[in-house]
Amino acid sequence: MIESPVLDQASGLRKMKTNKLVKVIAVTGGKGGVGKTNVSLNVAISLGHQGKKVLVLDADLGLANCDVMLGLRVEKNLSHVLSGECELDDILVDGPGGIRIVPATSGSQSMVDLTPAEHAGLIRAFSELRSEYDVLVIDTAAGISDMVLSFSRAAQDVLVVVCDEPTSITDAYALIKLLNREHQVYKFKIAANMVRSLREGHDLFAKLSKVTDRFLDVALELSAIIPFDENIRKSVRRQKAIVEAFPKSPAAIAYRTLAARIATWPVPVQASGSLMFFVEQLFGGSTDKRF
Repeated sequence: MIESPVLDQASGLRKMKTNKLVKVIAVTGGKGGVGKTNVSLNVAISLGHQGKKVLVLDADLGLANCDVMLGLRVEKNLSHVLSGECELDDILVDGPGGIRIVPATSGSQSMVDLTPAEHAGLIRAFSELRSEYDVLVIDTAAGISDMVLSFSRAAQDVLVVVCDEPTSITDAYALIKLLNREHQVYKFKIAANMVRSLREGHDLFAKLSKVTDRFLDVALELSAIIPFDENIRKSVRRQKAIVEAFPKSPAAIAYRTLAARIATWPVPVQASGSLMFFVEQLFGGSTDKRF
């Protein structure tokens, strides 16, 4: 007998209840070009160097680039999992620092537009992962699409990458506003990226905080100040992460410092710290307010 998507989903969720607790972090930023993928990958690799088992989900379903930035060869991606051609484990790509990457599809389909059968397929895919992980890093797409909002509201921590440019600050504010007012997310971690000095990083955070304090009921935390570093461009051209290509460079040190801080962020206890809870949140399966 063929199981319905609903039964498939329920079966998958039951399996996922045995998963260990995992820290789920959505790295987002609103505006494109703020260095979000660099932050995602370098933090993930730094966590791997610290002995954490890290899974990176390339959640940009339209312009996937995690594998390209690291010069990795990808033969199959998430679309092959959703079509039933293979399992999630079959598409995972090994990256530096022992991390593993879930390559995104190259189409434009949004996660929130998946059919019930595809919902069930994705949940089943995560439930059948043969390895368990300490951290799941989600590299979201640019912009404030429904897909970006879905991944961000489902994560335990939202790390907003912002640069000292008016458009970056405006877009970061718009993202925070939507997550706060429509999805009840109240706490945000901020990474001030590509700044010229510590003072500039603190001033950037102050600019964003001034607006959110005035109009929103949110709490922002400055989690990282990442300096502008020419070595980032060099590492991108080499298709390597800067923490490996130039480990002593200012940006690499900042990424490792952020990773060490992330390692101290608490993981929710019980079900809310499992991949099951993350996927339930992703598809709106819980009305529990974040934080």
